[in-house]
Amino acid sequence: MSDNNVSLHRVLKASPEKVYRAFTEATAIASWLPPYGFLCTVHEMNVETGGTFRMSFHNFTTGNSHSFGGKYVELQPNTFLKYTDTFDDPNLPGEMVTSVWLRKSIAGTEIKITQEGIPPMIPADMCYLGWQESLEKLAKLVEPEIPDA
Repeated sequence: MSDNNVSLHRVLKASPEKVYRAFTEATAIASWLPPYGFLCTVHEMNVETGGTFRMSFHNFTTGNSHSFGGKYVELQPNTFLKYTDTFDDPNLPGEMVTSVWLRKSIAGTEIKITQEGIPPMIPADMCYLGWQESLEKLAKLVEPEIPDA
């Protein structure tokens, strides 16, 4: 981790197609992206290059929320996503850029994530810990193979 950037790496026991869907379907991303103790509402999600999204995270303990939105910069189905995030709160200025690489591996999918330009008010270590929780929730969503019996 550098000053205001984080890098993450994980292997998930799921196909790249399933992991990509978890990033591009509103109900899926709302279930895993917010760290523990937060709920997510997806207000808008237009998944295409140049498309935009808007979300809010709600702190379940305090009832407070923060909203943010961004734009999809680049999408390569099942292999790569790059998008921006901007907080609505003027105390959290700037634009973050998140890049997600998905690569099929013998175990499932290798995922690498970088998030750059995290606002100075958010310690990179806390952002990293939040992502660790989110990736744990992502694994719990994509790894089970549940048939439609």
